[in-house]
Amino acid sequence: MTDEDIYTGDGSVTLDNERAVKSKTGNWRACPFILGNECCERLAYYGMSTNLVNYLEDRLNQGNVRASTNVSNWSGTCYATPLLGAFIADAYLGRYWTIACFSIIYFFGMTLLTLSACVKGLEPRCDDDGCHPTSTQTTVTFVALYLIALGTGGIKPCVSSFGADQFDETDVKERKRKSSFFNWFYLSINVGALFASSILVWIQMNVGWGWGFGVPAVAMAIAVAFFFSGSPLYRIQKPSGSPLVRLCQVVVASFRKYNVKVPRDESLLYETSDSESQIVGSRKLEHTDKFRFLDKAAVETESDRRKSTSNPWKLCTVTQVEELKSIIRVLPIWASGIIFAAVYSQMSTMFVLQGNTMDQHIGPNFKIPSASLSIFDTISVIFWTPVYERIIIPIARKRTHHERGFTTLQRMGIGLVISLFAMMAAATLEVVRLDYVRKQNLYDEETIPMSIFWQVPQYFLIGCAEVFTFIGQLEFFYDQAPDAMRSLCSALSLTTIALGNYLSTVLVTVVAKVTTKDGKAGWIANNLNEGHLDYFYGLLAVLSLVNLLVYVGIAKWYTYKKVSVYPS
Repeated sequence: MTDEDIYTGDGSVTLDNERAVKSKTGNWRACPFILGNECCERLAYYGMSTNLVNYLEDRLNQGNVRASTNVSNWSGTCYATPLLGAFIADAYLGRYWTIACFSIIYFFGMTLLTLSACVKGLEPRCDDDGCHPTSTQTTVTFVALYLIALGTGGIKPCVSSFGADQFDETDVKERKRKSSFFNWFYLSINVGALFASSILVWIQMNVGWGWGFGVPAVAMAIAVAFFFSGSPLYRIQKPSGSPLVRLCQVVVASFRKYNVKVPRDESLLYETSDSESQIVGSRKLEHTDKFRFLDKAAVETESDRRKSTSNPWKLCTVTQVEELKSIIRVLPIWASGIIFAAVYSQMSTMFVLQGNTMDQHIGPNFKIPSASLSIFDTISVIFWTPVYERIIIPIARKRTHHERGFTTLQRMGIGLVISLFAMMAAATLEVVRLDYVRKQNLYDEETIPMSIFWQVPQYFLIGCAEVFTFIGQLEFFYDQAPDAMRSLCSALSLTTIALGNYLSTVLVTVVAKVTTKDGKAGWIANNLNEGHLDYFYGLLAVLSLVNLLVYVGIAKWYTYKKVSVYPS
């Protein structure tokens, strides 16, 4: 039996820095610990964030616009900090230790948030006139929230990539299993979210915020325990040095040689032998014709040949140049996800506020919190993920002859189409709701006798769109990333959610200011019965349509990366 049969071919090692044995590490045997960690961490995150807008309104005495923008800004930060965590993982610590360290920060943040909601002196004083938070109490709450945001920065970009690292890309069978991993990974997220958006939201609204935040804190502790339990089985990719430095070297070298002519024969461009590769564990990337100006960095001049060692700020390898090209190629695809993320962010803000105005009763005695309706988004994901894996993909394979059924770009495009219908459904419901308010003259009523379950279609459509777009993004950015920059590219995909939340904040703020004139209620009024939330949803639908048309053009232009073998 050869080493190829015994050891992985992708350069992965164990935690003890020994070569990973195929039969003893990684594959599906290591995945339950990663999936269990993700399920509990997402339970903690959604258990705290799903109903956060109501907590800010109820306990911190914030209005609709302020609470909504604070939640959007915080959510955006949760998806921006992964850039920091990804850089640390790819350059210095590796994905395993980055997840481990940032999980501890995350747990401290959850604990502080729990204390701020139940410890005397930290929790706001409440009476019949409402709650009266002090500036110190508000500060403690936001310190806790942004500690959590920092903690997510090391987990979000690394867990999905770390899970995919458990499958050896040089092994055909394992490579096929990796595609399934992303589906089950996203399913585990939503299993945690299912519990969070149902039972935990009910606890927060009916038992108390102390218990409502305490349970997610315990879930985070369990997530940490899950992760460390699987340590002996993990396959670990070594950090490869700063990716940003390598990218900057290509840019600098290209401009230094701006007057050098690129040879037509690509074999004349500079590339080291496998044994001399400076990018640890990275496969070589084949040359592509786009962005040929950057190829100047790989042109070996007479001056370069005279020197015994090359200066990376003057001469770069083809693989290094192609790393930068790969990043540039994915940026338009990345940008097209921002509008989708803005649509997705409405579930934790406008959908909740819309639901607050509707009849939340199930029978005479039980009342469902409006934030709990996100459970139908979760149910939709849990329903569509196995349907996609077991039914849609086999059918698509027969028609497209593609091993995944759809390319990742096709999969994301389908999700963008579905998200457009989700916004149209939300706008239609709001038109009907406002028409009912107008006919019955219910402008001053806190809730109207219209069942909150009319919101189910918009939640269900968002969930269906997630299965196509978000899972497609996970797989796309992992596959198209250079081997040594996978955490960074995973973080890049997450920043679309950050920017989507920030875009939602900008839209809400601008729309509120522009449409509120002469004392008249704007589209997003504190009393939604006097507003026009349907116009806001319509605006998002129009933006989604424009984004879809642009995306189709970008997807046709895109070319997938081509890789060589792993270095020996």
